[in-house]
Amino acid sequence: MNLVGQQIRLRSLEIEDLDFLYTIENDESFWEISGTQSPFSKDILKEYIQNAKQDISEVGQYRFVISSEKDDTPLGLIDLFDFSAQHSRAGVGIIVHPDHQNKGFGSEALSLLISYCTYELRLHQLYADVLENNTVSIRLFEKHGFQKVGIKKDWIYFHKSFKNEIILQLILDES
Repeated sequence: MNLVGQQIRLRSLEIEDLDFLYTIENDESFWEISGTQSPFSKDILKEYIQNAKQDISEVGQYRFVISSEKDDTPLGLIDLFDFSAQHSRAGVGIIVHPDHQNKGFGSEALSLLISYCTYELRLHQLYADVLENNTVSIRLFEKHGFQKVGIKKDWIYFHKSFKNEIILQLILDES
């Protein structure tokens, strides 16, 4: 699977992405949003990559690497999860490596993913759960038409405090 934009492409995880995935998954600054509680070994992540090419309708999720269109350098990850063919929806999560943030890569990746979900997967809706204080992510999703539809009070517990999580939703078609 290869979705190409102007600056980036979305592609499948490859074994060559192991070091990048290891860096992202073990970056404690992301654990609050990912729910991770302890580091991952390279062996576990290697096994994950080897199994990551399964069909989304079978496993309910798919992880894309956001990579540079110029040289294929991994820049981040964008995930579809909680996929439901029955209800024609999926959740979206996105992480851009701190070295590559604020350069439009996340926005372009989300745009490509929305198009893929609309025209290839034929989904009716996407949703995202974002911490209330993550204004950058909220603006990113709103820029692409997602609307705030709810709030989960005290939903995330991290570093001895509870945080609210905003639910954002995008209806992809009107049928």
